[in-house]
Amino acid sequence: MRHELVSDEMWAAVEPLLPEEPPKPKGGRPRVPDRDALRGIVFVLRSGLPWEMLPREVFGCSGMTCWRRLRDWQQAGVWDRLHRTLLERLHRSGELDWGRTALDSQSTAAKKGGAATGPNPTDRGKPGTKRHTVTDARGTPLGLTLTGANRHDSMALAAALDAVPGVRSGGPGRPRMRPDKLHADKAYDSRRCRRECRARGITPRIARKRIDRSDRLGRHRWVVERTFAWMDQFRRLVTRYERRADIHAALTKLAACMICLNQISRFC
Repeated sequence: MRHELVSDEMWAAVEPLLPEEPPKPKGGRPRVPDRDALRGIVFVLRSGLPWEMLPREVFGCSGMTCWRRLRDWQQAGVWDRLHRTLLERLHRSGELDWGRTALDSQSTAAKKGGAATGPNPTDRGKPGTKRHTVTDARGTPLGLTLTGANRHDSMALAAALDAVPGVRSGGPGRPRMRPDKLHADKAYDSRRCRRECRARGITPRIARKRIDRSDRLGRHRWVVERTFAWMDQFRRLVTRYERRADIHAALTKLAACMICLNQISRFC
């Protein structure tokens, strides 16, 4: 089980991005190997198990050690760099489809509240978080941002687009971070959203209220819904238990990276 959680391919991508072990002038206990800590993190992400219940005898470290390592790596920007690295591998192989992208949001309950939460109008005002996601035409997550569940989808469009990292092709030229077209549902039907798209060189394909049929737009938008289904396979994300927004964001970005790894295995 331990070796299946973090494959050699995943470890080869993560290891060069990890910060060096801090010095210990006064000695102390040996540091838990980073790969063991990553296994524990992935296990919690996939299973939804509370951190304190992580079996030390299986993973060789406690849940709190994994939690602290996740926090430190988030602060060091490991997950953002990993996401960019994996997207660049797909881009160099010609397996990122920038022609049509899709944007939507997914709400999840936030049992303990915390930052980036708000009363969910679709869940009787209970605390919740929204995950705003931009995907390419194959469902690969390009950009992610988190807001409170009470924030309207249209207010996060610019932030979600700006969350797409610059992806280098390995050759000359500037990194690419803007798709050709963006498909979105009627929640984004406003002049401001279309203006924000055009300001970034993106052609908006946003359904118009009382004019466009929702079923026709599904021809291109269904990929982002499938990506949300992939996200839901990581049980720790189905309900947010992290009070700290940075920890929840780290788990969300790690899940996106693992989806990118699956796309690499599938297409490359």
